[in-house]
Parts: sequence; structure tokens; C-alpha cells
Amino acid sequence: MPGGGHSFADRLNYLFEVVTKSDCRRYSNEEVAAAILQDQGVTISASYLWYLRTGQRDNPTVRHLHALASFFGVPPAYFVEDAADKRVEAELAVAAAIRDVGVRTVALRANGLSAKSLETIRDVIERVRQLEGLPPTGSSGPDNWRSDE
Repeated sequence: MPGGGHSFADRLNYLFEVVTKSDCRRYSNEEVAAAILQDQGVTISASYLWYLRTGQRDNPTVRHLHALASFFGVPPAYFVEDAADKRVEAELAVAAAIRDVGVRTVALRANGLSAKSLETIRDVIERVRQLEGLPPTGSSGPDNWRSDE
């Protein structure tokens, strides 16, 4: 989901797609709701997450917004600011590519780069993956941003 101007549902679904468990499986609405309650003491139902993900609800409370951001390891601004949206997506894409190719030293060198530079790195990695006949990183189980799995 590169680029800005996306709906809350788009941004939330992107996180569900790219932030995975340690075994690269995606979290379910039920798992996210349970983890948020356990870790943060914030009640959010799986059905409400479904409403948010389908766009049938698009204005979560500040408490829910912060809880979701904390669960997925992104700043709350990710959900409401296009600039934060773009930077977080670039970071997630680079992290996914780094995990897939096993080049952790690249992560250390990428620290502090601008969103534009991170996007360029992501684009280069995606092109090399394409040349090698590999799937795009967004569909191949990117890096796990949660450490409790």
C-alpha cells in the first residue's frame, strides 16, 4: 500500500498484512483483540476490528487508536497523517525485505535514513526479487514487529 491518502481501513489492513507472528502467519481480529486486552487493558472486540477493517466504522476512539498503534508497533500518527503513513510503510517494507534475504547488517546501515531513501532501498530489493522470480515482500510474510510470539 505505498503512498498516502488511504483510509483508516486501508492502513489497518496493511498492518494486519505485514505485521505477522514469528511463524509469518497473520494475526486474526480475535488474536489482536485478546492481545490488546491482555497487554494494555483496553477492550476492543474482534467484531469492532472487523468493522474498522471493512470501513463500516472509520472513527475509532483515541484509546483504540493508541492501542492498535501499540500492538502493531507504529506511531499513532500512522493512522491519521500521510507523512507518517508513508514512512512507516517504507520501514515495514525494508524490514520485510531484510528478513527475507537475511541481511541484518543492512538494517543497521539504514538506521536514520529518510523515508525517500528507505523507499528507494525497498524498490531496489523488490526489483532484485522480481529478477530472481521471488514474490513481492508484501505477500511473502514480512518481519515480525512484535516480540511476544
